[in-house]
Amino acid sequence: MKKNPIIPFILIMAFGIGLIFFLSMEGVSNKEEIAATEEAAEGGAAEGEATAGSFDPEAFAQGKCISCHGNTYEGQGSFPALVGTALSEDEIKDVLANGKGAMPGGLVPAENIDAMAAWVKSLE
Repeated sequence: MKKNPIIPFILIMAFGIGLIFFLSMEGVSNKEEIAATEEAAEGGAAEGEATAGSFDPEAFAQGKCISCHGNTYEGQGSFPALVGTALSEDEIKDVLANGKGAMPGGLVPAENIDAMAAWVKSLE
């Protein structure tokens, strides 16, 4: 008796469809938990950012600044070093708020500019 080579593929397809069905039923039964998790993620800060009470300038810089200023903030290409900058803290605040050269303004939320400028100035 000759075996049909398509039967294993049909069995795999049927198993896959059944698995998808049962996993979707699991999702339906946990929809409140999933919605709460997604709502918490949306209500929280975006990646690399934090809320005003818990702003972490270094974590923010890791998410936003290293792509231009380098992993060690010592500058790269036409982007200046943040380490040992000659700018005053007020000048740093102005650059963070309004941008300068290739750096756009508004990367740092307004309520966190003071903390970010102090952190940049502390890089020595």
